[in-house]
Amino acid sequence: MLLFLSVPQPRPPGARTRAGAARVARWRRLRLQQLQRLRGLLRVLRGRPEAGTRRRGRMALCGQAAGAASLPSELIVHIFSFLPAPDRLRASASCSHWRECLFYPALWPQLRICLRVSPAEQPRLEFLMRKCGWFVRELRVEFAAENYLSGGGPGDGGGADTGTGGEEVEALQLSARWLEVLRTYLELVLCVLVSIRNNRNLQKFSLFGDISVLQQQGSLSNTYLSKVDPDGKKIKQIQQLFEEILSNSRQLKWLSCGFMLEIVTPTSLSSLSNAVANTMEHLSLLDNNIPGNSTLITAVELERFVNLHSLALDFCDFTAEMARVLTDSNHVPLQRLSLLVHNVSVMHKSLDNMPNDEHWKALSRKSTNLRVYIMAFDIKSEDMLKILKPSIPLERIHFDSYITCVSGAIVDLISRQYDKFLTHFILMNDVIDTSGFPDLSDNRNEDPLVLLAWRCTKLSLLAIHGYTVWAHNLIAIARLRGSDLKVLEVTEESIDFDQGELADQDVDPVHNLIEQVSLGLGQPWHAVMDIESLSVFTEPNRHFYREMQSFSEDI
Repeated sequence: MLLFLSVPQPRPPGARTRAGAARVARWRRLRLQQLQRLRGLLRVLRGRPEAGTRRRGRMALCGQAAGAASLPSELIVHIFSFLPAPDRLRASASCSHWRECLFYPALWPQLRICLRVSPAEQPRLEFLMRKCGWFVRELRVEFAAENYLSGGGPGDGGGADTGTGGEEVEALQLSARWLEVLRTYLELVLCVLVSIRNNRNLQKFSLFGDISVLQQQGSLSNTYLSKVDPDGKKIKQIQQLFEEILSNSRQLKWLSCGFMLEIVTPTSLSSLSNAVANTMEHLSLLDNNIPGNSTLITAVELERFVNLHSLALDFCDFTAEMARVLTDSNHVPLQRLSLLVHNVSVMHKSLDNMPNDEHWKALSRKSTNLRVYIMAFDIKSEDMLKILKPSIPLERIHFDSYITCVSGAIVDLISRQYDKFLTHFILMNDVIDTSGFPDLSDNRNEDPLVLLAWRCTKLSLLAIHGYTVWAHNLIAIARLRGSDLKVLEVTEESIDFDQGELADQDVDPVHNLIEQVSLGLGQPWHAVMDIESLSVFTEPNRHFYREMQSFSEDI
């Protein structure tokens, strides 16, 4: 509206004649009325009634008393288009007519929803999806189950008994929470899929299910699922709905499904028509729960996706044959490749079929802009040595472990092989005993992390938790990379000091560390005090999925 008002107006016709002067005056009065009308409308939208009007929001339009409900729907929708989503929702509370205009398709081309797996979310989700599910063009849904893992979750009757049988009571309460999480999760997934089953305008579809984290920790087994869905009808219905959405789609360019509970099957992609598969630009299928040696996509199926710019798969599913398919002349050059290496997949699937160094060289020749993002969950060092081929254009790597620690040799290998590409390096070890973090610099002349900062000149993000980082090495890293290192996140418990630094009574070692690192980076810096505030440490799955999305979009 402000842009409309600021546009220079043309000279009124007949301004130089006496008769023209009257027309000019009349023209100016009309312009003034239009301005007053628009200003009154803006006051109503901001919740401030115009002077001289009643508090219930009546305003004068063209000399007549008219309510907000009398405005044309097209005008209301046009005004709503300039408002952010929260303000649209507030404005829709003015009257039923405005509330109907709120869900005009042009106002909601995309929906990004993060849902707690809670029964309270279901009615709100049903209302939103009923209004927008049939026309939304971009839909991203994330399910978060972490709120149910605490002691205050559903089925928790308070603190666990400390007497005889206390552990059994706590186990029963935990079991009840898992059952409710699963039951609610299935209902929410069904609600989303049912609402978009006939949406032919869907262009981007992304699903993330945090419930898979429970599976990886072994807390959620088929026993729980059989209790919630004993005959498997809901799981089968979810799978059928997902395939129906794929078969009905006509404009789908982006399909991403990560860590969902048995929603994607090895036959799901066959539901896509050849026309849609040929124009697909991004494909992400991340699910380490597929039994046996079965995969979500084969090399033969991948041949249909000739226009892929970005791809995200389980590393064990990305075979040498797939690499050969992507180098074919009928495929466009691949720009982004995200790979998840999980110990569960490595245990059940073989690494023998993975691409060798020659395959990576061919991929790099096919696309000089190809960049790779790898996340490794609890992978042994000997397996990582097999995976990290020299010709991988590795830009980002994220290590997350609960049992297996990354060795200094692996960090040194990464700094030597990928010094031209590496920008993000995340090293996390979620150990229970914080008194004995592994030291990567043991028996080495130089700290591998310092060498990483020295060799990798494009390094812009470094995050460390659960590994010993000596204060003088942290200062050296900051000085080596300077302002180019945009993010340096190291948890407070990971930082250690030399005895000489602690013995110096004239200098506070902590204050000196903060000062020196801040000077080296050229910006204020401090250690991470609360690990719960950073998703990269507390929610590695969600962090990887979101980073993979932005990594794939940034082409």
